Amino acid sequence: MKLQVKFSLYNAVTKIAIILVLGAIILFSLDKLAYNQLDNRLIKKKGKIIENLSDNEIDSLLNNQQSFTDYNILKEEFITLTDIPDDQKDSAHVIITEEREIEGDVEFYRILNYKFLYHTNWYNLEIGESMTSMQSIKNAIRFYMLIVLIAALLITLITDYAFSNFLLKPFYSIIDKKINLVDDPLHYNYDNIPTNTDDFKILDNSINSLMRKINNLFLLEKQFIANVSHELLTPISILSTRFENMLSTANIPIEHENKIFASLKTLNRLKVIINSLLLISKVENNQYLKTEEIDIKQELADIYEDLEDRITDKKINFHIALQHDFKFKGNKALIHTLLMNIINNGIKYNVEGGSIHIKGEMQQEKFILTIMDTGLGMNKEVLDNAFDRFKRGNTEENGFGLGLAIVQSIAKFHKIEVGIQSEEGKGTAIVLSF
Repeated sequence: MKLQVKFSLYNAVTKIAIILVLGAIILFSLDKLAYNQLDNRLIKKKGKIIENLSDNEIDSLLNNQQSFTDYNILKEEFITLTDIPDDQKDSAHVIITEEREIEGDVEFYRILNYKFLYHTNWYNLEIGESMTSMQSIKNAIRFYMLIVLIAALLITLITDYAFSNFLLKPFYSIIDKKINLVDDPLHYNYDNIPTNTDDFKILDNSINSLMRKINNLFLLEKQFIANVSHELLTPISILSTRFENMLSTANIPIEHENKIFASLKTLNRLKVIINSLLLISKVENNQYLKTEEIDIKQELADIYEDLEDRITDKKINFHIALQHDFKFKGNKALIHTLLMNIINNGIKYNVEGGSIHIKGEMQQEKFILTIMDTGLGMNKEVLDNAFDRFKRGNTEENGFGLGLAIVQSIAKFHKIEVGIQSEEGKGTAIVLSF
């Protein structure tokens, strides 16, 4: 999971927790808020009634007992005015909740009682609102609270994600430019990525320092391989010459001749190993150019011509079926070596009278070349180590376990995907995806 996503998830979880706590506090305080809102409405109505009170209004309320305002059809509020004795005078208002019967219906009302003096008489004003109105207030508060909390959550999540994206942009630039896109230490760019974050500056400088060390080791490895290959091949050539001269000596005993032949064979094997390792090292160090146009069909035809005698001797049915004449830019000698090693293994480990089938086709803008044989095949353990150096599929044969390692190195150099499928006793299929 990316660091940016973790930041966003952390911010989302913390903000949701905060919003839930605030929402719980508001819900627990909702009754109090609703009562306060309703009481304030009653007080405002009382102020308006007292301000606009007249003799006619008082007579109408006292004589006709008109107890409802314009909302009387719903019986949600009422106004009553009664004459009271002077000994009950008290100018303070009181708000209570109690049942009242209005025109035969009994409901709970929030009632404001207010005693006041008008001219020379004292009156008691009662203004009541049904508790159903308080429920509507609660619902309104819940709705607006939910809207505000959701809007706040979405806004904060979007801003947090945008900010974390802006904050981590230098980090991803460092990862891409300094690690992911680096194919060769020699072409590494040591310029620092612009950033104001000290942590990212430390990371950038640390990667630069590490790449300098890798680059030095890389150069030392190239120099070491070149020197070792030269220093080893020279004495091998000298020894081979000496052994060949010894074989030309007259009257050499047969047992000495056999030992010299065995020594020459060992030297040749050592020479092949050194050349193979040198080839792998040069390929992995990008010491080859990829500027030649390679025709897969032509390469396969050339390889068949080179191996025709071996194919005929083993009575192998060799078949090539290419649906497309595929061409690409690369190193012709290396691709020839790659295909030669695969086909050579197909011949070497095949059964007498077996077959090698090569097919090529385009699949989703990729050219897929499959080389199948009916040879000995490999078990799972050998298959898992097929591309490891010095791991051999058949411990009794005289190979050195470098054929498929060379194939893999050349394939990586050309950005070719290599897959291998094999079943013991049924054969092997190697798939190259260009």
